[in-house]
Amino acid sequence: MGSYLIEPVDRLPFGDEEKARRYATERYRGAAGRNWYECDPTLRFLMRRHLGDGFGWAEPRLRELGALMGGPVARSAEETDRNPPRLEKYDRWGRDVSEVVMPPSFEAARREIVATSFTRPEFVREAKAAGANPVALGVAWSYLLDQADIGMACALGTGGDMVVGLAEAFAPDDVKARVRELFAAGAFSGEAAQLLTERSGGSDLGALESTAVRDGDGDAWRLDGFKWFASNANGSAFVVLAKPVGAADGVRGIAPFLVLRERRDGTRNGVRIRRLKDKLGTRSVASAEIEFTGAEAFLLAPASSAGEGGDGRGLARMMELTNGARLGIATMGLGCARRSLVEALCYTRTREAFGSPLADRPLMRRKLAELVVETEAVQALVFDGYLTPLRIGAALVKLRAARLGVTAASDAIEAHGGNGYIEQWPVARILRDAQVNPIWEGGDNVLCLDVRRAIERQDAHEPFLARVAEAAGRAPSGDDATAALVRDRIGHLREAIEVWRGLEKSVAEARLYPLAQYMADVYAAALLLEQAGWEREDAGTDRKALVARLYARAHLADQGPLRGIDAPAEDLERFDELVGGAFTEG
Repeated sequence: MGSYLIEPVDRLPFGDEEKARRYATERYRGAAGRNWYECDPTLRFLMRRHLGDGFGWAEPRLRELGALMGGPVARSAEETDRNPPRLEKYDRWGRDVSEVVMPPSFEAARREIVATSFTRPEFVREAKAAGANPVALGVAWSYLLDQADIGMACALGTGGDMVVGLAEAFAPDDVKARVRELFAAGAFSGEAAQLLTERSGGSDLGALESTAVRDGDGDAWRLDGFKWFASNANGSAFVVLAKPVGAADGVRGIAPFLVLRERRDGTRNGVRIRRLKDKLGTRSVASAEIEFTGAEAFLLAPASSAGEGGDGRGLARMMELTNGARLGIATMGLGCARRSLVEALCYTRTREAFGSPLADRPLMRRKLAELVVETEAVQALVFDGYLTPLRIGAALVKLRAARLGVTAASDAIEAHGGNGYIEQWPVARILRDAQVNPIWEGGDNVLCLDVRRAIERQDAHEPFLARVAEAAGRAPSGDDATAALVRDRIGHLREAIEVWRGLEKSVAEARLYPLAQYMADVYAAALLLEQAGWEREDAGTDRKALVARLYARAHLADQGPLRGIDAPAEDLERFDELVGGAFTEG
């Protein structure tokens, strides 16, 4: 009967050895325990493309990273989800210590991740010396980590770049030196948090109530207020939005302040944690309600404006730094989608029904092929968002990637059937975690408003359309119909933007969502064509051209009166090739 345990129910009258084989647990090998670099041909393809001569230096490090994320980090994520952080509010003398106690599984994973992070200053220097693009490597690092635990990614990366950047620009010299010590391991060290949201809500920041007042004649301020949702509450450095006393009420009166866990003199600062949030998912990052009571703070604004409590650009200055955060959230959505795809493939190849594996059934193949195509489209968006930054790009990439993380996880649960709904299987947690991505750093509506702002104030659609046209122009020969379709839609998109700009104000706002979706559709299709051109040059094959064609057919083609029912069935005819280029048994 094999190496698995024979249960009494396996000896029932209608049971036999062949039927019992279907329940052999060792056959159900999911994503955990695999090397996530080696089993991901799409990532290897992108690394060859973006690292150039540095690929040989980088690949051994990528293999080590793939083993780490697919092994110890993935296992720790499951344990941390079952045993999340807890708050130790008081010490034995009844004094408020507001200490977040992280579980051993989290700390063990965090140590390994930080020690091997591709964002460490020394790693970045080595990568540059070897001719490997550190930006591309940083995206790969986040992409692999996010497949294991987006909560850990949040804990390590929440506002790190923002804290370091603003402190370097505006903090006093001694405080700046302290921040450098805290972030010696790089921005992804887990020391940072950004505290914006209050009980009035996360989007209407002009309504916040936290206040700051100068502390004598020095450069310090005293900050008081209550932040309703603060992720990475166990961090050591916070960027906090508050209104200086006397400043105008509203957005222009807001200023960012740096608050450290300890005061300049080494004593504990006025930072109190009221409670940890009991969240649906991302339990590995401690999210809390935080109260500031006379906390020592430092204004993050030009020195010339310190007397007035800022220059009126405090919120705008922070928002300029949100593109990086939005791309980080988009990568989390991509990580959830990729993990969901792998789990769905692993399960349906093994689970048998009606005499064959589920993955052999045409309807299941249709869904799996769709997951492959949609995931690779978002992968293209995320990498391009980092490597070819556009003012309008981050909002569009997050809009598409964050939502795909949710829908892909839901699809993976459906592929698992009832098992997918059970917490002992991996996809239930992925869905719980993925649901936060459309919320963090702005929901769909906020992202659409940012698209409007970028178009109206900066004509940001022009460089966007130029990038899309450039990508589509690199399509390989041999599939002229797809390239022509995408070029045609680029022209239609330009026309749609101009028509939208002439709409009545309220109608224009309501139409922002379909406009942004159209932009994301065209963007992804063009990038897939560009990748198809790279593949043709690199390997002489046309799998990416197939992916681009399937994506364009689903998102850009006129489906006609038959709604595409009569369309070519390439997703079924070339299914093995499509899936084999997305996942291998690494």
